[in-house]
Parts: sequence; C-alpha cells; structure tokens
Amino acid sequence: MPVDILMPELGESVHEGTVSRWLKNIGDFVKEDEPVVEIMTDKVNTELGAPASGVLVKILIPEGGEVEVFHAMGVIEPDKEAAKALIAEGTSTGAPVVTKASEKPIETPVQEKASVPSITQENGQKRWYSPLVRSMAQQHGISEAELAGITGTGTGGRLGKRDLESYLSARVGGPAMSAPKLDRAPQVTAGPDQEVHALVGMRKMIAEAMVRSSQVPVVSTLIEIDVTPLVQFRDSNKEAFVKQYGVKLTYTPFFIKTLTECLLEFPYLNGSLVDGQVTINKAVHMGIAVSLGEKGEGGLIVPVIRDCHLKSTVDIARDLDSIANRARANKLDVKDVQGATFTLTNPGSYGAILGTPMINAPQAGIAGAYGIVKRPVIINDMIAVRSVMNMVLTYDHRIVDGLTAGRFLQAVKARLEGMEFFK
Repeated sequence: MPVDILMPELGESVHEGTVSRWLKNIGDFVKEDEPVVEIMTDKVNTELGAPASGVLVKILIPEGGEVEVFHAMGVIEPDKEAAKALIAEGTSTGAPVVTKASEKPIETPVQEKASVPSITQENGQKRWYSPLVRSMAQQHGISEAELAGITGTGTGGRLGKRDLESYLSARVGGPAMSAPKLDRAPQVTAGPDQEVHALVGMRKMIAEAMVRSSQVPVVSTLIEIDVTPLVQFRDSNKEAFVKQYGVKLTYTPFFIKTLTECLLEFPYLNGSLVDGQVTINKAVHMGIAVSLGEKGEGGLIVPVIRDCHLKSTVDIARDLDSIANRARANKLDVKDVQGATFTLTNPGSYGAILGTPMINAPQAGIAGAYGIVKRPVIINDMIAVRSVMNMVLTYDHRIVDGLTAGRFLQAVKARLEGMEFFK
C-alpha cells in the first residue's frame, strides 16, 4: 500500500511549512528514515526522513510550495512493481509529476486529534477543517456553527486560511483591522532595471513571524552602559581563554549571564501572555539571534541555550559557540529552536550602535546589545575616554510596565559595570 509523506507538527505554534527542497526524485528508491524532503518553518529548517522504504512515486507539494501540518507532501510505494505501474500510469495519462495536494483529510490518529470535528451541513455532506483553520478559529472565538456558515473557495468548497482571513477582516471592521496578507500581494511587473522575486522560504517565514509579533503592543527603552572594565578584561584574556576552554571569548556570554540573573529578579520579563493567561517561567532559556550564511544572506534563526540560570559564563560561552556553528551549518534539530523564554540579539557585532528590536511573540521581552564605542564621558567632573554601549529592551506592555523595564535595565547596567557575572 502507498505511504504518504506527511508534514509533521514542528512545534506548538507551527501550523504550516514550506517545502524548500526535495532530496529525491520521482522513481528514486529511499530507505526508511532516509532524508527525502527539506521543510522550512519560521522556527527551523529541517530534513524529514522517509516514513517507509520504497519508491517515491508522487510529489504532491513542489519546492517552494506551502503545506499544512499533517497533510501529504509526497507518496512512497513499498512494492517496486506497483511503483512502476503508478509512475507509468501517471505518464500515460499525461498527469503532471507534481500535482496539487489532495483536499481529502489524512485520517491518522494525530490528524484526528488536531482537526476540527466534521460538521454536517444542510445538504447532508460533511465539512472538514485543517489544523491551521481550527487554530485560527479558536484564537478568534469562532464557533463550529459560525465556521459552517463561511463560504470556502477551495476544492469542493473547502474552507482555507485565506477564506477565514477575509471573513475575520469583514467581521472586525474591514481590511484595515486585519494583518497584512503576505501571500496575496498584488502582481508586480519588473521595470527595465529591476528584478522581482517572490517572498518564499525562510524570508517568508520570518516575515510572517514578524507580522504576528507586530500585533503585540510594545515599548522600547534604552540605557547606556560603561563597559570599560569588561573590554579591558576581554582584551587581556581572549587568547588564554581560547587555549584553556577551546572557544573564543566574546561579549555575548557576559550579556547572557547578566540578563539571566536579572530575569530571575524580574520574572514577568521572562514570561508570556497567551489567550489571557500569563505564564511566568522559573527557568531561563535564552534565544540567541543568529544570522545564517557568510554575510547573513541566509536569513535569521533563533536557537536556544537552555537552563542559563544553572550555568557559568564559561558554560554559556561553550553552548553559544556550539549552537551558533550548528545553526550556520544547518544542523539544528527542532528542539534546538523551541522553548525560549527571552531573546537576546546582538547587532553590535556588525557595527550597529542603536535600534529597536522586535519581540519574538509570545515572549514578553527581547534585549538588543549594540556596538561598543569609545566616547568622552564626565567622571567626577573630569573628562575620561570610556568604552560605552547601548542596550535596548523591547517588552510587551500588556504585562510589563515602564517602571519594571527601567529597573530591569538598571540592574543589567549595575551588573555589567561591576563585573558581577564573576561573583
């Protein structure tokens, strides 16, 4: 019997992904668990293993195509003779090798758990909803009866994401109230000195994640920190650090250690607000923004250093080096990008001296560490040249107010200036 290659659930908030690359062609034999397709989401880019040994006889979702969780992307036939017949049948009928994904739901135990129950309509037919549609309906408080009244434009009247977005837009007062629809942009024609490319793959996933985060009311607060002692310490010890611990000594581990200690003191910044419920995390799992590619052209990913509250600065430095190398080599697992409670981005590493980072919703906060520059400052009524940096905190203003944010940044400043991460 043919076996479907299903899109797995790659995280609690991931409802769809993009097929970035097929690693096998129609007619190729694959072994069970052998990588067969590469999937990209806003959280991770990963290779999926074949669910069974056999011949790849169909590719339902082409490269660059989107697929919802638990839907089929391709088909494997374990029997070689049956596989030849299926491939020959497709060729003889003129059917394309790559076809549109079936609209029929994949009936597996996991699918039944994630799908909305079928609804019997007036004509006696049953209506099915994808996990993404169900999630959107739950988020916006749409009942099953209300869903049944929405007209779908998919095959057989199937209700899709775009249909529900249009309905929500009309329900809450028009297009101005809805989030931008990145996949429904008007057709653009290139001029003689222009190139037009579709927003696909990781860039599209990042864009959609940023749109979701933009719906959260946030405030950014800036503080200036004199890190002269830290700069002097790093300059004096970076060579010895590499020899002793095997990794480069950068400023980022010190920032992570300091932020971790302050998050334990101000727990709401280490929390999240989802569906009216505030979750306060007692452990600190730090997301670290990492640019992919030699010049950052591969996009951005946020792997996680776990249990920072239990680790020394040296431990964090080792973890940071390991996870950054694996991210740039595209060797992260799904678990490596899940579960962050707070995020640090370090634009100072490429020379930026100021900015306003965007939170990674539903996290309550993100800190931006900006470039360290030498600047004349007044100390005891005298001018001195000091190494100074800006740190910006962007936070969810629904659960964190300005006073808490200010005190948090003052605590970060005191610890960095006093080199308290060694205490």
